[in-house]
Amino acid sequence: MMNIEKLDYKLVAALDAVITAQSFEGAATKLHITQSAISQRIKQLEQWLAQPVLIRGTPIEATETGQKLLSHYQKIKQLESALLGELRPDLASATTQVSIALNADTLASWFIPAITPLLKQQNIVFDLKVANEAVSHELLKKGEVFGAVSSHATSFAGGKATFLGELEYVLCANQTFNNQYFSAGLNRESLRHAPAISFDSFDNMHTSFIKQHFNLSANDYPRHQLRSSEAFVSMALAGVAYALLPTTQAQEHLNRHELIDLAPSLRIKQDLYWHSWHLEQGIYKEISNTIVNFAQNLLAK
Repeated sequence: MMNIEKLDYKLVAALDAVITAQSFEGAATKLHITQSAISQRIKQLEQWLAQPVLIRGTPIEATETGQKLLSHYQKIKQLESALLGELRPDLASATTQVSIALNADTLASWFIPAITPLLKQQNIVFDLKVANEAVSHELLKKGEVFGAVSSHATSFAGGKATFLGELEYVLCANQTFNNQYFSAGLNRESLRHAPAISFDSFDNMHTSFIKQHFNLSANDYPRHQLRSSEAFVSMALAGVAYALLPTTQAQEHLNRHELIDLAPSLRIKQDLYWHSWHLEQGIYKEISNTIVNFAQNLLAK
């Protein structure tokens, strides 16, 4: 049993590494120590707290206590990075690893252009975790990421939410698909036979749209499930499915008449927010400002 009164951050760093790498071996590689040392540090942390910090499953997850430690550790890392930048400018060349959670549509449509200037100017390595909006919000709350793009308007203690704008979605297909399935019009009966696309079983955007406007349930029509926003576009262009696409992805194909708008009067608009910590400083604050400014200019109402 450790006889310490203060939190030992090298133990928390081991916890952070295990969650990030999703293995003890990967955590050992990241921290340049042995796998046995990682296990020992996690054990020491749990002994000091007198409760577990990890749920050893697939995936490896932090317990509620572990999540609080990770959340605190994220803030400490940001403060340390900002302070070192001021005290030791010669260390500015060091690489900063930043984890961000966001949905697939955001990643495929506007996020890369948003962060490109930073990648050209700063030594940053991004770990982009793709998840739906609800999950991305939870990853930040758990302390597994520095920031998150989410549809949640409210944040949590220590966090802040900044409105980015609306991501608009349009129902698209190519002309061949339209002629095959919707020659008599887009209606409840024609939709029963036309293959659609959704991201996964947790993605209810498409099914909610069809239910709201055409009163068809998810099991009433064929539907591909693809975990790739780029694949949505590819399948729509290939004429094998129709899909709800963000206008940021679809517009160029609509302009070139490679895709057509199946329902011009029907749209879905999803509010997006950037979630981060109140205490962000230095490069973390610059990342937040860059993402927020780019998105607000692009997605402004």
